[in-house]
Amino acid sequence: MTAPASVPALDELPVREALAVARGISRLFARNGIWCLPEMPLRNGRRADLMGIDERGHVIVVEIKVARGDLLGDSKWPDYLDHCDRFYWGLPPGLDRACLETSAYRPECCGIIAADSYDAEIIRPAPLRPLAAARRKVEVERLARTALRRQVCATDPACAPWACDEGV
Repeated sequence: MTAPASVPALDELPVREALAVARGISRLFARNGIWCLPEMPLRNGRRADLMGIDERGHVIVVEIKVARGDLLGDSKWPDYLDHCDRFYWGLPPGLDRACLETSAYRPECCGIIAADSYDAEIIRPAPLRPLAAARRKVEVERLARTALRRQVCATDPACAPWACDEGV
């Protein structure tokens, strides 16, 4: 027996919660002059949940976790650090974040944002760990090209055949 259409399936709940967290963080960032894209492919084969640029040109990556098991089981997150000046964990307000204070999660280089679908709050600011200028240039250009590609395809779906994730 399947659930009625108005009740989300259990496997949809984490996705909806992750989208809500992303929305809240995007609103917080927009108010502070940071513009970001969701699901940004990185050159190392990873995909940042949110990647953006602040007013000074610093690259920011947010890894969103909505379940304790997913947070504890994530061993790939250090792979994002080579692609950003600031790294944040994005979490729903009720998620236990005590593990993020341990040395395994390198609190000296990772910020924490708590968010729901309406807003977000920086719990711990992410310290600036500047990328080399050449690396930042590559990341900013890739982010800009991805944003432009997505915008063009949204306004003209006929361009979609040429819109593969180039340079990934």
